[in-house]
Amino acid sequence: MTVTGIDPITAEILHSAFVSITDEMKTNLMRTAYNLIIYEAQDFTVGLFDPNGDTISVGLGLPMFVGGLSDAIKAKLDFYGSDGIKPGDILLTNDAYIMGSHLNHMIFTLPIFHEGQLVAFASSMAHWIDVGGVLGGTTTDIYSEGLQVPIVKIYKEGVQDDELTRLIATNVRFENLAMGDFRAQIAAIRTGEARMKRLFKRYGTAVVNASIDDLYRRSEELARQAVAQIPDGEYHGQAYMDDDGVGLGTRIPVRVRVVIDDDRMTVDLSEMSPQVAGYFNSGATAGRSAAQVAFKCLTSPTTYPINAGSIRPLQVQLPEGTVVSATKPAAMRLWMTYPMTVVDSIFRALADVVPGAAIAGHHADLGMTHTYGVDETTGRFFQFYGGPQGGGWGATSTADGQNATMCINDGDTHNSPIEVVEAKYPMVTITEYALREDSGGPGRYRGGLGTRLMVRMH
Repeated sequence: MTVTGIDPITAEILHSAFVSITDEMKTNLMRTAYNLIIYEAQDFTVGLFDPNGDTISVGLGLPMFVGGLSDAIKAKLDFYGSDGIKPGDILLTNDAYIMGSHLNHMIFTLPIFHEGQLVAFASSMAHWIDVGGVLGGTTTDIYSEGLQVPIVKIYKEGVQDDELTRLIATNVRFENLAMGDFRAQIAAIRTGEARMKRLFKRYGTAVVNASIDDLYRRSEELARQAVAQIPDGEYHGQAYMDDDGVGLGTRIPVRVRVVIDDDRMTVDLSEMSPQVAGYFNSGATAGRSAAQVAFKCLTSPTTYPINAGSIRPLQVQLPEGTVVSATKPAAMRLWMTYPMTVVDSIFRALADVVPGAAIAGHHADLGMTHTYGVDETTGRFFQFYGGPQGGGWGATSTADGQNATMCINDGDTHNSPIEVVEAKYPMVTITEYALREDSGGPGRYRGGLGTRLMVRMH
């Protein structure tokens, strides 16, 4: 037995089991969702969390959501208290200022009990194609962006709240799709519940908890060893966004300061632009997650999947009211844009001292084509999401940048196959999806090539 109270073989078996469970949750959600952006593009995240809400394992579609689910669970714990959460409860929210992202992201959380004790949580976040709100144009506050669901219990001790469910369904444009995704997300977290209960029954609470602690400890040690290889010092990175969609032509600064002190890293985002009038704001969870994504990439990208231990050597300084820590009623429809540039700026800050790990800036955009209207053949309203679309990534110190690759926010997401898009949207024909020749930045190692998508509506 080790100092953590668990032998290494059992620990590795359980570590792999946690990943296997989140993979199964992910697969079940993809196979049962109604929404193309979930089952094809994979705009979702699932995960397992300990009783404090810390991350055990996440099945990532969106890396920028590594902190979103954990923060949402902690907010739910704060709201209800551990004594207020019962077996059979399912908690729901899409609070933009808890998640750090837009209202389309619905988070379902199921507490897992073993022998009467709260032992874990299973949670899923997925992008609903519509949550009401205005379409097109630039929003300037959260109220115009759709239905806001505060922290609620959509199931109470195993009984669904039908009135609350009906309220949600009534406020979206595609009730059938939304309720299909509603059920798919619940199926995914119930899968996580069943598999975790099996582990606790087979190994016992003490052994499973010891394996979680061991996972955190090992991940933290690897991260600290990597940070210790970076020279102590203070490093700066900066970029600019064109504007906020309202003050056209007024550039928005993205500034980061990175401090290395022995085996600890601090990312200071206090010099970020104040929150903006347009819809490019994100909440503090997204700002912290951007730092966590960069930290994981720089320290241990290919070892243990990200968990609470992976980010313990990282401290993020982020005051309220910046463009990546916006407060109500800031608009957040395109929340993901600035956090991605934060990641690029952290890489830029450390490029000279960790040249083998850092990369030049990438396209940092979802590449989404959003079209809506009335289908003349059926008279029904439709929305077409084309994308996400790959773009060029920056070069490394030893190689050209990757072509046609998803932005760092999108992670494991996919572009939807043309055949699927055209079958689902008969009014759409994709006439071209190709690499943009010579679009990568020049240099000893060039940037990756972007893509060109041509869509004909008819």
